[in-house]
Amino acid sequence: MENKLSGLSHLFMTIFLHGFSTFMVVPAITDVTMSALCPGRDECSLAIYLTGFQQAIIGLGTLVMMPMVGNLSDKYGRKALLTIPMALTVIPLATLAYSRTKYFFYAYYVIKTLTAMVCEGSVHCIALAYVADNVPEGKRASAFGILSGIGSSAFVCGTLSTRFLSTAATFQVAASMAIVAIVYMKIFLQDSIVDNTFFTPLINGNGDSKVDVQIENSSKDMQVFKTMPSLEDMLCLLKSSVTFTQAAVVAFFNHLSEVGLHASLMYYLKARFHFNKNQFADLMVISGIAGTISQLLLMPLLVPTLGEGTLLSIGLFFTCVHIFLYSIAWSIWVPYAAAMLSIFFVFSQPCMRTIVSKQVGACEQGKAQGCISGLGSLSNLVSPLIFSPLTALFLSEGAPFHFPGFSIMCVGFAAMIALIQSMMIRLAPPISNENAVNCNVDA
Repeated sequence: MENKLSGLSHLFMTIFLHGFSTFMVVPAITDVTMSALCPGRDECSLAIYLTGFQQAIIGLGTLVMMPMVGNLSDKYGRKALLTIPMALTVIPLATLAYSRTKYFFYAYYVIKTLTAMVCEGSVHCIALAYVADNVPEGKRASAFGILSGIGSSAFVCGTLSTRFLSTAATFQVAASMAIVAIVYMKIFLQDSIVDNTFFTPLINGNGDSKVDVQIENSSKDMQVFKTMPSLEDMLCLLKSSVTFTQAAVVAFFNHLSEVGLHASLMYYLKARFHFNKNQFADLMVISGIAGTISQLLLMPLLVPTLGEGTLLSIGLFFTCVHIFLYSIAWSIWVPYAAAMLSIFFVFSQPCMRTIVSKQVGACEQGKAQGCISGLGSLSNLVSPLIFSPLTALFLSEGAPFHFPGFSIMCVGFAAMIALIQSMMIRLAPPISNENAVNCNVDA
């Protein structure tokens, strides 16, 4: 137990350092993009379309990579697979740390697109599997909430530091912190072990390469999925339970709304209220502080009383409310008020991941989280096709009618679909580790 708590504490620190480095640049990247592509302007359709195209390519890549990364972490351990996306994250940050001129921005754009096909969501996906390895089912929702709270605190610290740094210093510090996160993880984080026989390390203690591992089970043998997942594996997992399928639908539409809001909101606020880097940072700090307090303090108290199913619906309801508030913002204070609602809408992601986690056994935690992340990545492909043209159209002078937030209101409708589906989820009994089997094995 002490080793598991120590492992979780080092994981949380790793996630904090990594999140700190990646979130630092979020408030600054819109200004960098606009300065490189449309200097001196507050509205730029080219920036919106390039951002949408990048999201689509990243979504296509992560749709394939997320299930693969999760599955490989089941086979070779979480730590080995964490190293890859954390190392790749450094490259685009270092590019803009060196220079933010037009040609360096295009270099960053290409590098970021390629690396994000592996990095986008991988760290969080593997971290969720690591937590599931070390936390009993009954306490998993609270643990996932704490993990999300750590991410929110990194978000707060990262965006707050951006408030006091120049744009150049922001990217330099971010690249340095990304390297520190890798070093910390490699030195301190111990790989998660389930029943002492779970993972096949890439190299064993004697330096010999291992290929096969036998997982012993007191009641029956368990087969592991193939190392390289196929579409059939994903479909099999989705059909393994009605609850899992319903949670997957919620995950898709919830992530579709998140991606659509992220892609549109900053350009909308810049065009509507002339926001800059500092105001973006202020908005994110408010949202991050409210979310951190909620996930670290409120969620552990509410989960035992209400259950993750009810909290999921509550979180998605406030997701809809805060998106609709953004879309009809009539004054500069309204976006700040909407950001405060993160104290409630942050419930949705950890609760949804908990429901998914309880539907599979120990040997499939990485696969399950990777499958959900992959479906979320599909929304990265769909979202730009829908919301980027709408955002560019309604922020331009050629809009069919005056409603700058129309695309964001459409994002809210996607969140509403997730809310409706969440209220229809039937929570099946958790699948215990002893009874978890490969879906190709006859019952």
